[in-house]
Amino acid sequence: MRIFKFGGASVKDAEGVENVYDVLQKVGYDDVLLVVSAMGKTTNALEVVVKRYFEKSPELSNAIREVKEYHLAIMMDLFEGTNNMVFNAVNKHFSDLEHFLVINKSPNYNFVYDQIVSMGEILSTTILSHYFSYKGINNEWVDVRNLIKTDQTYRDAVVDWEQTQEIISKTIKRNTLNITQGFIGSDENYFTTTLGREGSDYTAAIFAYCTNAESVTIWKDVPGVLNADPRYFKDTTLLNQISYREAIELAFYGASVIHPKTLQPLQRKEIPLYVKSFINPLLPGTKVSKGADLEPQTSCFIVKKDQLLLSLSSIDFSFIMEDNISEIFGLLSNYKIKVSLIQNTAISFTICVEDKFEKFQELNAILSKKFKVTYTEGVSLYTIRHFTEAAVHAVEAGKNVLVKQMSKETMQLVTL
Repeated sequence: MRIFKFGGASVKDAEGVENVYDVLQKVGYDDVLLVVSAMGKTTNALEVVVKRYFEKSPELSNAIREVKEYHLAIMMDLFEGTNNMVFNAVNKHFSDLEHFLVINKSPNYNFVYDQIVSMGEILSTTILSHYFSYKGINNEWVDVRNLIKTDQTYRDAVVDWEQTQEIISKTIKRNTLNITQGFIGSDENYFTTTLGREGSDYTAAIFAYCTNAESVTIWKDVPGVLNADPRYFKDTTLLNQISYREAIELAFYGASVIHPKTLQPLQRKEIPLYVKSFINPLLPGTKVSKGADLEPQTSCFIVKKDQLLLSLSSIDFSFIMEDNISEIFGLLSNYKIKVSLIQNTAISFTICVEDKFEKFQELNAILSKKFKVTYTEGVSLYTIRHFTEAAVHAVEAGKNVLVKQMSKETMQLVTL
């Protein structure tokens, strides 16, 4: 079995859906499982629905209508007439969403978020499945919430691998095209959970591991994995081959092409991962597998914007010791603040963090009781793998460097 993952950019409109069909015509679809993200910016639009719901805003119905009209417009372009069963199926999903908003009693934001935002993947795969049937390709629409089981950590759920493996092994039909959703699963009570933003890549890896797949292919609007994000760097280079280890390093430091959790299950079974272009699907793209670290050998650049540089020092000028650091990391974990860089001296402890859930001010109130706290918001963290003097100079040019840290293969710089 081959696992194909198509992200939101690949199915953002009717032309995109038609292109996915064309890609499958070129590369084949027997024994293929498609993992599909929400269409275009649907996740963002559904986040607005969540916001309006908690605000008890009269604009809630308009927010839902915008999502509905976007999907209906795509369907009108794909299907002749409105009698196709896809319209009834999609309307049913919206009815389910609206029913949830009426009956929900939970004040838990993360729980409600997962029940609402997950609708994007349900809608996209429903439309895709019906379109393939309309074009004569038999397929099986699979509700991933019945297969991937997780704990109740809403918005960042942890997979129950043993249960998930057992269910997938019994459920997935071979010799057909399976279409399922990325990003989502369910807890023991069958409430929807999500695997973290960009979790569709991870979903593909879960299915690959549980089906002993031949390969995973992530289809993107780029020719493969580049050595830098072309939005921020000029003269990027296509990487033909990356080892699992190197790819995990790049993902850890924030490379956006491959989700950080995606690679571990693939490495365990040595399942190759391909990153290919849905615009030119017959090009070789990038292969991530056991083998050479990088081909070609070149510096790789990663930038994380809107980070927070936090420095803690003892109020009485005593040393920052192991017990202090342990306490600090315990608090960071409790508030789900991700640490990207650490630097410490005898009396100070500096970290560059990502405050994804906007919890820093709560954390700061606690830390300020025991430490002198200073912080700088809006910094950028640059990571250079296999750095050279020229590569470092190019990153530093025109910037105020606040922190610089170097190891054998990696240079990190925090800049304003």
